[in-house]
Amino acid sequence: MTVSLAALADVARSEASLRAFLHGLPGVDKVGAEQRAAALGTRSIKSSAKAWAIDLSIRMVDLTTLEGADTPGKVRNLCQKALNPGHGAPRVAAICVYPAMVATAHEVLRGSGVHLASVATAFPSGQSPLEIRLADTRAAVEAGADEIDMVINRGAFLSGRYTEVFEEIVAVKEACGDAHLKVILETGELATYDNVRRASWLAMLAGGDFIKTSTGKVPVAATPPVTMIMLEAVRDFLDQTGRKVGVKPAGGIRTTKDAVKYLVLVNETAGEGWLDPDWFRFGASTLLNDLLMQRSKLATGHYAGPDYVTLD
Repeated sequence: MTVSLAALADVARSEASLRAFLHGLPGVDKVGAEQRAAALGTRSIKSSAKAWAIDLSIRMVDLTTLEGADTPGKVRNLCQKALNPGHGAPRVAAICVYPAMVATAHEVLRGSGVHLASVATAFPSGQSPLEIRLADTRAAVEAGADEIDMVINRGAFLSGRYTEVFEEIVAVKEACGDAHLKVILETGELATYDNVRRASWLAMLAGGDFIKTSTGKVPVAATPPVTMIMLEAVRDFLDQTGRKVGVKPAGGIRTTKDAVKYLVLVNETAGEGWLDPDWFRFGASTLLNDLLMQRSKLATGHYAGPDYVTLD
């Protein structure tokens, strides 16, 4: 039986009620979660399904460049690679860039069906006044972004100021307009799996369209146990509210073997309905190259040379 989102959002009317709700969520069995994620990671897929899994993974990639040395030329080249990875491979889900590069990417991607995502809200720290973070978001959307990847204020969350975090996500969602909002939890800084579950629910209650593990700018990024806990959260949130939310692990996912493990995790935890780029993404900069190399290996029986893919 589902409950209305409005009724569930009532828990955010006060700090006390929101805290009671988040701390009332079932605790995570750390050992059990890590063992289950590890066990799922050992599962293999049939050879006949591997080509399907590789192409699905390519279609799930948010091809990302978030470096201080990014240039318009680099972004244009990356957009062209997103549109035409080569050798018959499908297009990726999205390009993800800083707000200053959105207009450049939009020139290339406009009308292509490849989404244009931009990190915003003082990425990666989230440590700036709210009005600046909202202006950052609006500027990216106005320049052509149809997806915004925001970061939560981890200092506020870890201090227990849950209403502050909730209200900031609501404000950013409003600033997004029609753009989808991915809420980055920066799970490597949340200290416990219980906090990952609480932050996931907080982000969904506040209106996030996706929950995302990481910025990729801290030592600990996406991990299978953390992603599994987030997948459990979106599954349970759908059961409770009827609203579906996506998941995006980001940072440290570099090989086809990694990607396939995550697809197994998605299928076994949230279900087949999330095996779709609309509901699951990989935030990655180097993963695409390995997927293309493995795709070539399946097709030809041997590994391609070093010039088979472009270096990003």
